Amino acid sequence: MTSANETRTGLAYGFAAYGMWGLFPLYWPLLEPTGAVEILAHRMVWSLAAVIIILLVLRRWSWIRPLLRQPKRLGLIALAATVISVNWGIYIWGVNSGHVVEAALGYFINPLVSIAFGVLLLHERLRPAQWTAVGVGVVAVAVLTVGYGKLPWIALTLAFSFGTYGLVKKHIGLDGLESLAAETGMQFLPALGFLIFLGARGDSTFATDGVGHALLLVGCGFITAAPLICFGGAAVRLPLSAIGMLQYIAPTFQFVLGLVVFHEEMPIERWAGFSLVWLALALLTWDALRTAHRSRSELRAAAARAGEVAAVRAGEAVAVAQAGAEPGAGVPTRAAAAAAAELAETGRAPVTGAVDAGGDLPAPDELPR
Repeated sequence: MTSANETRTGLAYGFAAYGMWGLFPLYWPLLEPTGAVEILAHRMVWSLAAVIIILLVLRRWSWIRPLLRQPKRLGLIALAATVISVNWGIYIWGVNSGHVVEAALGYFINPLVSIAFGVLLLHERLRPAQWTAVGVGVVAVAVLTVGYGKLPWIALTLAFSFGTYGLVKKHIGLDGLESLAAETGMQFLPALGFLIFLGARGDSTFATDGVGHALLLVGCGFITAAPLICFGGAAVRLPLSAIGMLQYIAPTFQFVLGLVVFHEEMPIERWAGFSLVWLALALLTWDALRTAHRSRSELRAAAARAGEVAAVRAGEAVAVAQAGAEPGAGVPTRAAAAAAAELAETGRAPVTGAVDAGGDLPAPDELPR
């Protein structure tokens, strides 16, 4: 019952996280006439403020001192902060300039980019279905290029920047909340300096467009932190395969918003390109589910074999104990019991014992793990 409740809670967190990310295109237009760069700077500044409040409530500070003593990790965090800044900035600009559908395409393509990075940079081996999905994705980009009359650079920038961000974060090793705190800490001073510069020039909209507008700009930080917290709640309760399935919620919401709310055009060439992308994602999902099912089956089989071996060892241990208890057996009862205990634990009779049992049992190192 507890496991089922945990799964339901995890799904609720997951839907909340990806649902909020999917609804982001509704928020950024509310900040007009503020430009994309100023919105980005406010997002950086107020995200740090939101994260600090959360860390204060949770009292999660112990990671900061060890991190400050590791220049290499700090350099990686600076790189991650730079890459995610590009991602955030392009996304905000894309949404507010009428390219919501293309922005959604970027996050549909992102899993394919991550796979390509794994092959090219991490020398990972792909299964045939994954190679097929990547090939279909390349064809999809070619079709979309024809449909748009140019490379879909917004989508590609979002996909490659977020893929690079994920790659860098693999080497940082911080949880989501701590990682966001470290990254926005890197972003804070440049962003604050830019906002002060805008204010000095009289170009800032923060104090000139009313209290409601100022509160919406402050809200950038909290809408950044909220889905991340929900994602953390989902990640600890759900298997990775479920998280992988949920990630398509956000770009699907964005795609629907682009069509229904923002009334963006979708000629037949774009539909063809999107259909190919969805086909590639379907192949990836099918392959991931099949691989996960196979892995679970292999683990169950290994556990069953390990249980059979343990039962044989226990039987041999009992036999040793009984042999030591019989009159004239040559092994005192206490020694037999000790030998039985060691045999039950290791699968081998003790070297100094008089009884040679379990010689045909596999050694612990040979058992399935």
